[in-house]
Amino acid sequence: MKIFVDADACPAAVKEIVIRAAERLAVATVFVANKNIRLPPSRYVSTVRVAMGLDVADGYIAKSAKAGDLAITADIPLAAALVACGVVVLDLRGTVYTEENVGEALAVRNFHHELREGGVVTGGPSGFGPKETREFAGAFDREVSKAMRRPP
Repeated sequence: MKIFVDADACPAAVKEIVIRAAERLAVATVFVANKNIRLPPSRYVSTVRVAMGLDVADGYIAKSAKAGDLAITADIPLAAALVACGVVVLDLRGTVYTEENVGEALAVRNFHHELREGGVVTGGPSGFGPKETREFAGAFDREVSKAMRRPP
């Protein structure tokens, strides 16, 4: 198993949780972004800087992640593509995307996108605080534990 993090808009608290887990469990983890990301030196954690541009980091993750890997992203179209390939996907708030729920999430995302293009103000996500950090940490720990128990 390898962990991929869509790191462009990843909160610091999520990065810290993932880095600690990578070190503790000796799991290769890749943070992908279109800017430099400062991470502590590690045998297990690396960064990939991709070119600037729409969905370039997403494209890298989509090409690199394999069935059985785990990905963390706030990008629902990327989540849908990864789930279809057998990748376990978590969003930044701890939602686990599955074949059963990712289609609905994508439809809601597309609906809100159409509303915004039509001039309707839909607002953004709520803030990311201690509650969201706890929810992410719990879901992440559960999914990593499941992945570590799967046969190679």
